[in-house]
Amino acid sequence: MKNIIQFHISKGEKYYVAEGVDVAIVTQGKTLDELALNIKEAVELHFEDENAKSLGFTNSPSVLLNFELPQLSYA
Repeated sequence: MKNIIQFHISKGEKYYVAEGVDVAIVTQGKTLDELALNIKEAVELHFEDENAKSLGFTNSPSVLLNFELPQLSYA
C-alpha cells in the first residue's frame, strides 16, 4: 500500500501545473497557493467514490509535491 500521492509541478507560461505521478490527476493554478488548493480538491474528488485501498493507497495518504525549477545556467 502506498502512503504518499506524488505530484510533479512545473511552471507554464501563465499557470503552475500539477501532474499526478501514480494517479491520473492533473490540475493547475495561477499561484502556488491556488495550485495547492486545487490539488487538495482534485485528490478529494478522485478518491470520493473510491476505496483508496482498491487504488493501492492507504486510507489517509499524504501528498508530496516535486517542483521543477527552470534550467540553470552556470557562468
